[in-house]
Amino acid sequence: MDYLENAGRLSADDYPECVLFSTLSPCDMCSCASLLYRIPSIVVGENTTFRGLGEYLRQLGVQLLVLNDPRCISMMNRLTSERRELWFEAIGEPAGFD
Repeated sequence: MDYLENAGRLSADDYPECVLFSTLSPCDMCSCASLLYRIPSIVVGENTTFRGLGEYLRQLGVQLLVLNDPRCISMMNRLTSERRELWFEAIGEPAGFD
């Protein structure tokens, strides 16, 4: 949601011209916000750490490009191992996460 707030005051007509770039797949809340604002394209750095609603977004016509960039994967692996409390605060603790 931070990306929408930091984009400034755009008109509703501007968002369908935007591309969202994200380190990992958008969570449920961010995915729905992207749909609400009619953002047509999302570039995802990696979706191995968190899959989000990628398939749902695709079904609704959002272009989703998943890079699975090794730098993003490494960064997210480091975050989930070194800053687990921050990860769980943002995403929640999924069942079976070690």
